Amino acid sequence: MNSIKITTSQNIDLEYDLASVGERILAWLLDVALFAAYFIVVSLIINTITNFNNFFNDNPWIAVFLGVPFIFYNLVCDIWLNGQTVGKKVLKIKVISLNGEQASIGQYMIRWLFRIVDIYLLDALPAFICVIVSEKKQRIGDIVAGTAVIKTVPRSSLQQTIYVPTPEVNYTISFPEVANLSDRDMQLIKEVIINVNKTGNSVLAYQAAEKIKNTLHITTNLEPLYFLQVLLADYNHITSKM
Repeated sequence: MNSIKITTSQNIDLEYDLASVGERILAWLLDVALFAAYFIVVSLIINTITNFNNFFNDNPWIAVFLGVPFIFYNLVCDIWLNGQTVGKKVLKIKVISLNGEQASIGQYMIRWLFRIVDIYLLDALPAFICVIVSEKKQRIGDIVAGTAVIKTVPRSSLQQTIYVPTPEVNYTISFPEVANLSDRDMQLIKEVIINVNKTGNSVLAYQAAEKIKNTLHITTNLEPLYFLQVLLADYNHITSKM
């Protein structure tokens, strides 16, 4: 399965599964089907009220009414739905920035503008070829905008959440300072632990541990990976009591 490794602003490597060509095409087809349904409903309403052909001849502006939503659909959805259209949401894929964060409005606009080159010219052939051959499965708009399309379904369920079982009886919190961190911070720590266990890259654990100790002003001689695991246990114990 194709994946992409992204280094966050906290110098933590996160790995995401990339959306496949088939998933992206199916998401696009679902969006097209949505617009086909929209056009049929509007047409039926117009046909019920008046003669369909005469109405279009007498009111050419209706083409604009039907076309504008189609033109701006992807841009509006990306901004409002955080990188997803209806089709992408159904397929559980989304657009993210290559820095691991939510893409900016500017990046969404670049992707949208390049749809003219990617999809509307040559019947989407450039986009299809580019997604297949590019390392990060990007169409031209993604490459220019610095974005990628990933799966939103976690690679594994419980293991990749911030939840870590902690003993309820006589549990002693080692680092109460961890309460100053957020769920997102703890998710990043969990990702580090998973990656270290998978790759054996102890340097990553050391870097993460040093950054956390400096941020929270913690002094400890615990081994970095074990320190991160203790932080997770402390955090889950503290939050379970709230």
